[in-house]
Amino acid sequence: MSDIIRLLPDSVANQIAAGEVIQRPASVIKELVENSIDAGATSVTIVLKDAGRTLIQVVDNGCGMSETDARLAFERHATSKIRNADDLFALQTMGFRGEALASIAAIAQIDLRTMQKGDRIGTRLVINGSKVESQEPEACVLGSNMMVKNIFFNVPARRKFLKKDPVEMSAIMREFERLALVNTAVDFTLVSNDITIHSLRRGSMKERVCQLFGKNLDKQLIPIETDTTIVSISGFVGLPANARKRNPLQFFMVNGRNMRHPYFHKAVMQCYERLIPADEQPNYFINLRVDPETIDVNIHPTKHEIKFENEQAIWQILTAAIRDSLGRYNAAPAIDFDLADAPEIPVFRPNPTATHDVDIDPKYNPFSASSSPSRTVSTPIRSNGPSVENWEQLYDNFIRRRDEGLASMAESRLNTSPAASPEIEGLDAEDDGNALFTQQFGGAYILTPSQGGLMVIDQHRAHVRVLYDRYLHHTSDEAFVVQATMFPDLLTLSPRAHEILTDIAPRLRELGFVVTHRGGTEWSIDGIPSLLKDSSPKALVEDMIDSVDDTGQEVGATLHERIALAMARNGAIRRGQVLSYAEMDRLIADLFRSSSPAITPDGKNVFAIIPGDYFNRILG
Repeated sequence: MSDIIRLLPDSVANQIAAGEVIQRPASVIKELVENSIDAGATSVTIVLKDAGRTLIQVVDNGCGMSETDARLAFERHATSKIRNADDLFALQTMGFRGEALASIAAIAQIDLRTMQKGDRIGTRLVINGSKVESQEPEACVLGSNMMVKNIFFNVPARRKFLKKDPVEMSAIMREFERLALVNTAVDFTLVSNDITIHSLRRGSMKERVCQLFGKNLDKQLIPIETDTTIVSISGFVGLPANARKRNPLQFFMVNGRNMRHPYFHKAVMQCYERLIPADEQPNYFINLRVDPETIDVNIHPTKHEIKFENEQAIWQILTAAIRDSLGRYNAAPAIDFDLADAPEIPVFRPNPTATHDVDIDPKYNPFSASSSPSRTVSTPIRSNGPSVENWEQLYDNFIRRRDEGLASMAESRLNTSPAASPEIEGLDAEDDGNALFTQQFGGAYILTPSQGGLMVIDQHRAHVRVLYDRYLHHTSDEAFVVQATMFPDLLTLSPRAHEILTDIAPRLRELGFVVTHRGGTEWSIDGIPSLLKDSSPKALVEDMIDSVDDTGQEVGATLHERIALAMARNGAIRRGQVLSYAEMDRLIADLFRSSSPAITPDGKNVFAIIPGDYFNRILG
């Protein structure tokens, strides 16, 4: 039998490795910018065409490369960052594997121009799918100018799975924000299709945050600062009042590197546990400085996951630092009493033995006509209520009124046509008497009997389900009637949010939203659908932008569903809103007419049923 195991060609091995390192255009930008930072660049410009599909160009003023280094940099496992395995535990650079450039060259066309300081002429290198086509001297400026063209041109299956331009652009913006946040001493410029989206100048962390996400964050952040032998923590956390339900700004950095760390995220959330609602999350920008020997970044090729040697200790220090900052912000100023020159204020100190020259008769009863010789009660105290002697008539009247009320409620229940509601497991839809016992609990839940036991309905989620179906029908079949706003709401968006709104604005206009671009990243909302006249236009549009800002979905295919969900969330009744019996009855009837009454459009449970035998168990 012949041998069947063979070595893969380098070009094929690089394409396989690219599947881990290079997943989309944003991955290319991450790797190239990190190389620029490692090269000592203080200015980085990123130029894009078609969300990186056609062109990704990164220009820096770093140290540049020699002719030999430029050629060798695209070989697999070729790196200038480490020399031996021990260097992995003292890393001060972003890259070190020597895989990124080889992976990029395997799935794209490369055009590199670079020159070292002190050289009079640089070099130009052209690579096409791992194959070097040319290398020759060329006049260029100090630093490197890398152009990556037609990503995945030779891997059609990978190129087919690239998302539409707005989705890929959103991913690029997210990666750009991470890179810009962690490198505040570097000037960054981002240009897409000849439009400058970002032009960031070096500065402090807070200045960079405001440049990226809007000036309104300036007053929403409080600093955290602590320095120990294990870790130094700096950065900002958001005020509880500015917590977000969707897409919070949450960034962890360690030794100048972005990371994802669910354990430390849980520490932050624990500090806000009683300060914000359970469905909201705070903004935070937290930078950790630790000894490089106490962390391991060599876990995944993207280097986003990091292991900490002193994880538990850092958890405690981080929690203490955040709680201290939140406590200092919320602490009321102490009142300092200066008793030296203060005037003497008399204080009443009652003496239990003092008589105050008043004779007190312990037998005195003010409600008795004979208790005092000087007071005569000539008329008895009258009561506004019925006489106790008429209690039988009072009881009969109560029974009659109760029966009349129950009868009218039963008729109201019948008028909602419950027979039109589909039967589902656990609900006796035809038992009209259930409405007689419907109650609201805690301002958030509706309790009503069902065939299987006691049904507990979340009133907000139930209304979201009802409104979503209604709005989705409208967005699919007919346009909304526009209602102009008396005073237009002005929106100043982050560049990423501006790009999303620019993309979805035509669809919003079809739905009855009148949004106008005022220049830069400013927009105005001049009209909203008449169905949402009682909602906040600004909150509606911002929620729709957040809903669309999801890199895992196609924007065009599900946009009308996202918009309908955002509108339903903003228009639904809130927890704590008191409902009348008729309103609860109508909401239950509408809920069970919907296509999926048990879950919200985003997959949350609308109701739960407590089985009848549960009460038998707890009551014996």
